[in-house]
Amino acid sequence: MMEDIARGIQDELSGKAFDGSLKFDCGEDGVIVLADNTASTTDQNTDCTLRLSRANLEKLLTGQLNPMTAVMMGKIKVSGDMGVAMKLGQLLG
Repeated sequence: MMEDIARGIQDELSGKAFDGSLKFDCGEDGVIVLADNTASTTDQNTDCTLRLSRANLEKLLTGQLNPMTAVMMGKIKVSGDMGVAMKLGQLLG
């Protein structure tokens, strides 16, 4: 399932430049790492980590969950470089 989400993100990123690295950490469901303009499910250290449920990740990626609202409501926990997280919003928007 995480592989499917990673493929969808990869398609979104196609033709766009993403500086830095970012990890979606969905706990036991796994991780998706964006680095070097690729999306993978291989865990590694990143500039920024977003901790959230897989359900909220899917909502975030389909535009059903506003990233800023989700952070304020505690649905997404951000650690590391906030600037990287902000760039992601521009890419997926």
